[in-house]
Amino acid sequence: MSAEKGGPLAGLRVLELAGLGPAPHAAMVLADLGADVVRVDRPRGRALELGQPGDTDAVLRGRRSIPVDLKDPEGRDLVLALAERADIMIEGLRPGVVERLGVGPEECLARNPRLIYGRITGWGQDGPFAKDVGHDINYIGLTGALHAMGRAGQAPAPPLNLVGDFGGGSMLLLVGVLAALWERSRSGRGQVVDAAMVDGTALLSQMTMALRGMGVWHDHRESNLLDGGAPFYDTYACADQRYVAVGALEPQFFSALLNGLGIDPNDLGPQHDRAGWPEMRKRFAAAFASRTREEWAARFAGTDACVTPVLTYAEAADHPHLAARATYVEVDGVVQAAPAPRFSRTPNAPPEPVDGRALTAAEVLAQWP
Repeated sequence: MSAEKGGPLAGLRVLELAGLGPAPHAAMVLADLGADVVRVDRPRGRALELGQPGDTDAVLRGRRSIPVDLKDPEGRDLVLALAERADIMIEGLRPGVVERLGVGPEECLARNPRLIYGRITGWGQDGPFAKDVGHDINYIGLTGALHAMGRAGQAPAPPLNLVGDFGGGSMLLLVGVLAALWERSRSGRGQVVDAAMVDGTALLSQMTMALRGMGVWHDHRESNLLDGGAPFYDTYACADQRYVAVGALEPQFFSALLNGLGIDPNDLGPQHDRAGWPEMRKRFAAAFASRTREEWAARFAGTDACVTPVLTYAEAADHPHLAARATYVEVDGVVQAAPAPRFSRTPNAPPEPVDGRALTAAEVLAQWP
């Protein structure tokens, strides 16, 4: 794997301390955008750390790896030497761990005052829960986001780990380190970025919180416009027990939905009359149940009804639109998301296979003069 790549971040040096979840995801995105990312792995290797063969974990694509024992003073000194040459350093360990290992912000910034030191945790670096363990479901549960997801009368439904780990985690960390990088271009100084998944999840929830503040969002699941409460913004089972997604919010889209379903608008009450929503939902459910998912996809193709099939991951890569954009790509037999976003002048390089080879720190130091 070459350290020289295309993309808008070409030439940027990033040091990643091995971890799980949002930190390696953020490092992957930086590598996708052209940064030269070096991952400091535990000596036992990726397979044991991640519970699966390292060469198949596409989140680890785009960077080189060096095994380092951070509990050994020599290993600590190697990481400090790399940090001295890096632009950005990323770690996702519990608060206090890197400090005990001697590679915390104080030690690294002393060696490299221009370093952007990005830290990602669930609870943040301070606060009563800072040293507690947790996972995505705990972080989004504490912020109120999880309570808003799911069906009425049922338990809240976890949205995979997309909201806390990645939306509120790695994406917030990326915004933070890139913002600090911009500030450094003016001040010449690095700084520490404290990205907490609870903070990021709260930030993602800003529109919902604003609607709640205006009195138009309620804490009861399926009682709001965007949480499945509205029959024109929901999913429906088709004749083949597959699903379609309906997002006909605006009046003209709602009209196109009724037309496609063959429902006379005079048979229904006004779109936003909540008293009529139960009957509207029954009519929609019965209509969608009369045809297969693909039949509905064909019927609504090219219309403004905002009706699309709900695809599995296995199906998504083959959808004509995603295939035309190469939203998913296959690398060494592994289907994965292509680098994003896209740039007009400095396009991202295609993703490379995960490099299972381990370099030595000396090799990387020679490439990072």
